[in-house]
Amino acid sequence: MFRNRSRRILWFFGLAILGILWWDLVLPRFGLGKWAKATRSSRYRKIAAGFRKLAIELGGVLIKVGQFLSSRVDVLPAEITDELAGLQDEVAPEPLENIQKVIKTEFNLPLEEIFIKFDPQPLAAASIGQVHRAQIRPSGLHASQNEAPVDVVVKVQRLYIREIMEVDMKALRTVARWIHLYRPIRRRANVPALLEEFSLTLHEEVDYLNEGKNAEIFAKNFSKDPQVYVPKIYWPFTTGRVLTLEFVDAIKITDYDALDAAHIDRAEAADRLFNTYLKQIFEDRFFHADPHPGNIFILPGEMNPQTGHREWKLTFIDFGMTGQVTPKLLAGLREYLVGVALKDGARIVKAYQILDVLLPEADVDLLERASRKVFDRFWGKTTPEMMEMHTDEARAFLDEFGGLIRDMPFQMPENMILLGRCIGILNGICTGLNKDFNFWNLIGPYGNQLVEDEGGGLQMVLKEIGAVLSTLVGLPKKADSLFDRIEKGELEVRSPELQKRVQRLEHAQQRLVGAILFAVFFMGGIQLHLANRLSPETILFLAGGWLVSWFILTR
Repeated sequence: MFRNRSRRILWFFGLAILGILWWDLVLPRFGLGKWAKATRSSRYRKIAAGFRKLAIELGGVLIKVGQFLSSRVDVLPAEITDELAGLQDEVAPEPLENIQKVIKTEFNLPLEEIFIKFDPQPLAAASIGQVHRAQIRPSGLHASQNEAPVDVVVKVQRLYIREIMEVDMKALRTVARWIHLYRPIRRRANVPALLEEFSLTLHEEVDYLNEGKNAEIFAKNFSKDPQVYVPKIYWPFTTGRVLTLEFVDAIKITDYDALDAAHIDRAEAADRLFNTYLKQIFEDRFFHADPHPGNIFILPGEMNPQTGHREWKLTFIDFGMTGQVTPKLLAGLREYLVGVALKDGARIVKAYQILDVLLPEADVDLLERASRKVFDRFWGKTTPEMMEMHTDEARAFLDEFGGLIRDMPFQMPENMILLGRCIGILNGICTGLNKDFNFWNLIGPYGNQLVEDEGGGLQMVLKEIGAVLSTLVGLPKKADSLFDRIEKGELEVRSPELQKRVQRLEHAQQRLVGAILFAVFFMGGIQLHLANRLSPETILFLAGGWLVSWFILTR
């Protein structure tokens, strides 16, 4: 079973990679680029749809991989990420006898001696495990029979899921090495390193003891906030593969009809959820990294007669995937947020540099100018307003910064994977709750608060004045150095566009040399074949094959 599973994964990715190489690299070199470009979107969607089908059929790690890939908009084309964006845990439930085996193995007791009641029908089935309603006596397995039972949900891992995970990860590591050979992807992301980061997160997710501890850390961070709730963990009924927590009768955050029926203000829910994540990231430095709709609920309370709306609490579950904000990441994010609050393009670029998200050849001056234009044109606009932006305005922006948009000089460091995925999902949920959701209105005040935390407006002004004075003081020395270099003939003028053109000429020269050498080897091989000299023929054909590979993969 496991061998066939690995073979299917490798076969799928192998065919997909070969197809992309043939259509997008080989055919354009023979003058068929327009044909390849015209079919690109449909081909990419077909690949993504094929992976989605395979992931649903095999389950296990592949669904997590699909969810992970859907967030990699910095590496993958939109046709793929869009197709995978809605991929949830669309898998069949695990048979009850397998669930009973896991529980018996973990507690060394049969299911009926642990739980007073256990619903055989799962509430939800996911790729790693599934959830059942049950009842327990909270004091533990040996509690008095007179103790009142409480309602709980029990999360149980699938039988053999850890073995399946190891098989899938071994196959995916092979695929990652294949992909890493392609330089345009390699320059933006270290695919094997990203996969190892994903593997680490996945191993944490299948450790339910770790998930329980994460839930308690999160609950402690919000212990003073009455508007956020985390269900209680029952540790006597929890192991590495079985997690038992308090049952909460709450409304799924994307069940809009139920929210409206309960008189929950959806716009307020979007703002509160977003602000909750601002606190998690910038204050707690510990965040719930899997905020998909199945993990966030709204717990209704009493009706407020003054507002006509019901009091309620945000309820978070499933803390298997959490993230921590390192000091360097926090510094970059704070710089970015302050830059947004001050509409300062230079600080935005500085934040990118702190976060290490810029490629070495990025044109920072152009990027800073583009950031300023974004503030001028889009500040304060909601998502629908930006989508309805006048065509001429959009065209003018593309005319000025089209090269920057096409080059996309960004890379994604490994430590930002979870955070980037989290923010992407969060934005979708908030926009779904409120189509006029305006993150500028929330980020701005938070950024201003960070400015105040740095010492207020006066300190900021003094800081900027100091930077200007420092530059002015250093000008005479820099001028002397510049003239000295001119006299010695050491002056170097750098132009990003000129460098790109030189690189293109170098690549064209390499391809021309490769084509000539390949033709020589190929014709030589034919002559040797006609002369029945097989050994040299083999050598020449192998050399020609190597040159073809080099010709395709070097760009």
